[in-house]
Amino acid sequence: MSEKHPARSAGFRRTLLTILNVAYPFAPVGPDAVGGAEQILTALDSAIVRAGHRSLVVACEGSACAGTLIPTPAWTAIDAAAYEPAHRAVREAVDKAVRRDPVDVVHFHGLDFAAYLAPPGPPVLATLHLAPDRYPPQALRPERPRTWLHCVSEGQHRTCPEGAPLLAPVPNGVDLEVLRPSRHPPRSFALSLGRICPAKGFHLALEAARRAGAPFVLGGEVFPYEDHQRYFREEIEPRLGEGDRFLGPLGLARKRRLLAAARCLVIPSQVAETSSLVAMEALACGTPVVAFRVGALPEIVEPGRTGFLVSGVEEMAEAIRQAETIDRRECRRAAEERFSADLMVSRYLNLYQDLAGSVHA
Repeated sequence: MSEKHPARSAGFRRTLLTILNVAYPFAPVGPDAVGGAEQILTALDSAIVRAGHRSLVVACEGSACAGTLIPTPAWTAIDAAAYEPAHRAVREAVDKAVRRDPVDVVHFHGLDFAAYLAPPGPPVLATLHLAPDRYPPQALRPERPRTWLHCVSEGQHRTCPEGAPLLAPVPNGVDLEVLRPSRHPPRSFALSLGRICPAKGFHLALEAARRAGAPFVLGGEVFPYEDHQRYFREEIEPRLGEGDRFLGPLGLARKRRLLAAARCLVIPSQVAETSSLVAMEALACGTPVVAFRVGALPEIVEPGRTGFLVSGVEEMAEAIRQAETIDRRECRRAAEERFSADLMVSRYLNLYQDLAGSVHA
């Protein structure tokens, strides 16, 4: 696999950078963002400002950021008819920002970034938040000069096609100050959080919790995609039994309380997750994780120490029953050792410096 690194300038080092982060057009960014890519962008925006740099963010209306928001239209329906005008709006916003401001690095986060790639000029970094096969082939081999890609886990990196302009992975991290264990004993419910869609497999977590005799709590947004809404109607609603609850979208404060109070976090993903912020968040709150053995989850969950990796619904049910045997202090310790947002953002800030320096090398 090809791995091309920008040259680090021997003598040039900017003390102040202007970073333009570009979000997926259909999901707002901010402290209460739902998606992993939006949460990472939000953390980076705040870190850029705290470090004294200038942060510009192209994101849809309704977003909140620490730096300067460059808003694009919000879309109530996400379908084929919305893609072209949404991409055009983002492309125009990016082009205008690059022409107006001395942007040092443009950082893309959307699955569809190739549709609104920045014009030739400043270095571009595109974070692959999803599996490589979710991106169009041309996105992984961009013709634009000074354009680099990177993954968020080693497992994801290994699945990228030969010849992609890949930098080393930058693993995700979470805010260990905001996410902390509760002072109270955990409650009996099993918890799942995330986008409500077939790929997340939450109907299997519902079934596993029922078999384990544990109440089940599900939080997350049903986005206005037809298949997402059908999945909720046909697979989730009919399975919600007595004692189970669907809470809908959650803000950060409520999510934190639930994670700290849960018996365990259950991740029944049906696809190879490239990372799992919610698993890291649970561990930061001292809560063990029960997950299917897919994608990057084996890089996060340490069986017997911070949770269990399972292969089916019956094993998941047994792991939910056994979650109380996990030392919640070890879960927090693992998060401190491996999943700090401070470490993640420092890696990105260094990468921004390197990319900006490569122009002047």
